Amino acid sequence: MPAISHQSNPVVGEKSEESTLHEAQKYEASPGVPDAKQEENVAKQRSGRICGGQYLTEHHGSEGDKLAGNSLKEVDIDMPLTLWEMTEHDGKEYILLRFTHDDPQDPFNWNAGRKAFITALLCLMTLFIGLATTSYSSGIGNMTDDFGVSNELGQLGLFCFNFACALAPLFLAPFCELVGRRVIYVGAYALFILVFIGLALGKNIATILVMRVLQGLFGCVGTILVGGTFSDIYRPDDRAIPMACFAYVAIFGTVAAPIYAGFIDETIGWRWIEGIQGLANVPLLILIILGLRETRGGVTLHKRAKALRAATGDERYKAEMDLEAKDLKEMLHNSSVKAVKMLATEPVVFAWGLFIAFAWFVTFLFLSVISITFEEKRGWSEGVAGLPYISLCVGVTIGFAANFLQIRKYKQIMAARDRRILPESRLYGAMFGAPLLPVGLFIYSFTQYGYLPWIAPTIALAPISAGIFFIFESTYSYTSDCYGENSSSAIAGQGLMRNTLGGVAPLFASQFFHNVGSQYAGLMLSIFGTILSLIPIVMFKYGSRLRERSKLASSQTGGEEQKKNTGLYPAAFV
Repeated sequence: MPAISHQSNPVVGEKSEESTLHEAQKYEASPGVPDAKQEENVAKQRSGRICGGQYLTEHHGSEGDKLAGNSLKEVDIDMPLTLWEMTEHDGKEYILLRFTHDDPQDPFNWNAGRKAFITALLCLMTLFIGLATTSYSSGIGNMTDDFGVSNELGQLGLFCFNFACALAPLFLAPFCELVGRRVIYVGAYALFILVFIGLALGKNIATILVMRVLQGLFGCVGTILVGGTFSDIYRPDDRAIPMACFAYVAIFGTVAAPIYAGFIDETIGWRWIEGIQGLANVPLLILIILGLRETRGGVTLHKRAKALRAATGDERYKAEMDLEAKDLKEMLHNSSVKAVKMLATEPVVFAWGLFIAFAWFVTFLFLSVISITFEEKRGWSEGVAGLPYISLCVGVTIGFAANFLQIRKYKQIMAARDRRILPESRLYGAMFGAPLLPVGLFIYSFTQYGYLPWIAPTIALAPISAGIFFIFESTYSYTSDCYGENSSSAIAGQGLMRNTLGGVAPLFASQFFHNVGSQYAGLMLSIFGTILSLIPIVMFKYGSRLRERSKLASSQTGGEEQKKNTGLYPAAFV
């Protein structure tokens, strides 16, 4: 797609608002729809301001009005003060609209309370979707007994959910971008909740598996936009904390579900696991319907341009998103073909994809391993055997809290005048935090014996989940900074590998630990995790060389342009 001309486009060419106002001082405005003389002046002007209706009263007498003199173009419709400038695109001339620096309708300028409310809504939605992912596992035994099928067939429901999460974003992400964020959040989450009805009332295993596929489909659609939504409302320097919260609740929800699901299954039955969760999601859906606003600023400018075209008859009024709208075929290529290609050809993408896939593999493997340790070897009931998952939740919380040290370190590097902003600056937390995963696996492996105190393997679970958090955080932040505008495709490829391995893990977890032996199976995982823990160290030392050899990453060289053109976690990972 041809780029917008840098000579006239302030969004690309970095023209400041003050410059726009200064140029516009020559322009003599008249009320109403511009006359022929005014249009002639417009033709000579390359930029200015436009306002109309009730907003004119608010604007007249303001500091901006005094600064700009008579550089205001007035229209006969309600139009907030908006900057415009002439630009060329595909050989045609357009009038490009953009926000003023203090426009209250610009999502970047929303107050902190509104941003926090939206962040809380999306994190809660992510939490409930994570809970639904793994709570299913607690009812598999009774469900398969009711249906008269094997336990392995019941475990297939976990695979179906994860595999839907792996494939769906490759094809659905472009459609999500085309229709806006709010409609996707509301629609996908409502359908996600409806699927609980099928899961609670299903009469055979085929129905359950189909419902799990649909649940994974709607669940992932609702969360692949969260990273983009945070990019809509938070500037790059303010995005680290909300994205860390998103990572935290995603992992927390995945490991927390068995804490309560086991008690529900052994008291009132596996169907109520799904029924109670479905009902618990309804209040949040109502809040999302009533309180979640469209966060894409381009949608607001698109509506303004449409209103101006209707009022003036000038079809040149456009928002930047109108000019930069990609062809659907190109978007599908970037989200699917390009994602798989980057996974296969980019060493950085593959290495981090393998690391995060291993972490997700361990997460789902332990849905079976913990029950072996505490139900089989210690004779605990199903509900009580779910309580050690509390240790996993504590570990994730510790990882989340410790990540603020990484955020502080990164801010110190940004503030230092003699240091550049490089992707490797994201890796301090991973270098020290990721090794907690193999350490926890090693301790857990040799504390599973039934004659040892139950507290020993329970404590070992905490460093496992803390390490998983650091792996997630570093994978998405480092990949994002390495590949800039190509990072969405890179992360989509990593998501494919991660969810595939996560879905496969429960299918053979029980056989693996029983046949190899719990201690040696855990030791093998610990050794492999130790090898993978070298990835952050290798990337910290040699990452710049790998980026130099990559056509897609070589442009990411640090500095202010790096910070502006990349953001944390442009794609979601739930």
